[in-house]
Amino acid sequence: MLKNLSISNYALIETLEMAPSSALNMITGETGAGKSIMLGALGLLLGNRADTKALFDNSKKCIIEGVFEIGNYGLETFFEEEDLDFETPCIIRREIAPSGKSRAFVNDTPVRLEILKTLGKALMDIHSQHDNLMLGAGEYQLSLIDAFAQTKTEKAKYSDAYKTYKKAKKAFEKLSHEAAELRKEADFNQFQLEELSTLQLQKGEQEELENEQEILDNAEDIKSKINESLQLLNGEELGAANVLMQVNQVIQNLSKYSHRFDELKERFNSICIEVDDIAASLEDEDSKIEVDFDKLAEIRERLSKIYQLQKKHGLQTVEELIDLEKELADKAFQIDNLDEELEGLQKVTEKAWNELTIAAEKLSQKRQKSFNDFSGQITSLLAQLGMENAKLDISHHISEPNPSGIDHIEILFSANKGIKPQPIKQVASGGEFSRLMFAIKYIMADKVALPTLIFDEIDTGISGEVALQMVLMMQQIAQEHQVICISHLPQVAAKGDKHYFVFKDNSAHKTISKIKTLDDEERVLEIAKMIAGANPSESALKSAMDLLK
Repeated sequence: MLKNLSISNYALIETLEMAPSSALNMITGETGAGKSIMLGALGLLLGNRADTKALFDNSKKCIIEGVFEIGNYGLETFFEEEDLDFETPCIIRREIAPSGKSRAFVNDTPVRLEILKTLGKALMDIHSQHDNLMLGAGEYQLSLIDAFAQTKTEKAKYSDAYKTYKKAKKAFEKLSHEAAELRKEADFNQFQLEELSTLQLQKGEQEELENEQEILDNAEDIKSKINESLQLLNGEELGAANVLMQVNQVIQNLSKYSHRFDELKERFNSICIEVDDIAASLEDEDSKIEVDFDKLAEIRERLSKIYQLQKKHGLQTVEELIDLEKELADKAFQIDNLDEELEGLQKVTEKAWNELTIAAEKLSQKRQKSFNDFSGQITSLLAQLGMENAKLDISHHISEPNPSGIDHIEILFSANKGIKPQPIKQVASGGEFSRLMFAIKYIMADKVALPTLIFDEIDTGISGEVALQMVLMMQQIAQEHQVICISHLPQVAAKGDKHYFVFKDNSAHKTISKIKTLDDEERVLEIAKMIAGANPSESALKSAMDLLK
């Protein structure tokens, strides 16, 4: 319920504040005074898009703030899910800067407009001419039937079943597509896999083979150089080893004369040992190296195959070829297991479809059971509103499952006797639309837990006894809900618990819209003006007082 509304720097409003009654509130005023501007401001609180053209003063920001009593409407879960502080009263604020930047707050916490819209739908229902247009839309009509039939539980189960089915179907179709693509490539992939598998590649083998090939390619030259080195080291007369041994013997003799030669003796002894060790290593290498043309041919052939595969696949190393082999093996495994996996997914999809069909049928049956009652109640209310010959039917057929169910409905309407009901948007006039929409709002008031209902000139196109009947029905709604009604009819305005008057103030350099709460005397005068014009007669004043009784 709206406890307080304050608007500053919006359209023709410099500052405005109102604290509506918890029951039936009436708002009247001259045309263009700003009644609909207030609804525009409320729309911003409910998440509508902002426009800097709406600023009263382009140098200041616009602030719209609503204080709502939300304690009894089961919104705690919503606040918890959105990580908002649940406080009652709840303060919703919207700010529009001159730069065009818009910000929204719930209890001083910044929120996205989507959150504001969701919260707004739970707090207010604003009827406007846009609603009349919506009434012709099938989706909106179906939402009315759901609200009337109280299908929340069935809709939730259907929605879960629909999502489960769509997910299963998507997975099955995706795998089917992948299977088709894999099968197209299967033979080629299998050929490539066998080509790689035959080689039995090992990590690091390319480098080893290339090193071994280099040695075998130059085996004769390597052995020749080793033998030459050994000859220079181990020759009987001038071999380096013999010469070093002779020098070593001389240094050994020198060390007998003085300890100063001990270090040289040790160092030269190490050299002799190292030279002997090098000679032994060369002899070992010489024994290992063979001129083996058969082995060289094998290595060249294997390296050639490796190089060919690397070039074919655009790869650089054996390790990359091994990774490719694993990838191809995985694909081959997938193909081998596709039929089994596809069969499993098909069963899951079929089960989800069966559950969806059951949920859809239960939802559809509950909707269909409400058709006669919905039509009957609306028809009865329209008769009370002066449309004794009005008739309302619901056209229904089953469609393919969609997010809303399997029901396609269309509300058919006729305002006149003997005229076959037709789609609403084709037959209803403005006044008929207003009465039909009001009848719908009336029966929905008890079905939907909305704290506040706002009627924007819903009495357009009606008068007299019909208007009186409409406002009496508003009073009944106001026993359980807060109602705010913008009206131009005196018999409607007179029945409010609180009466606001919107007017233009032209005393300053710029026209300003203002609002004030009328006391009893002011209210009599305003109702009389609505009856007879700016200068009401005594009879008009008396009629106003009669209406207010």
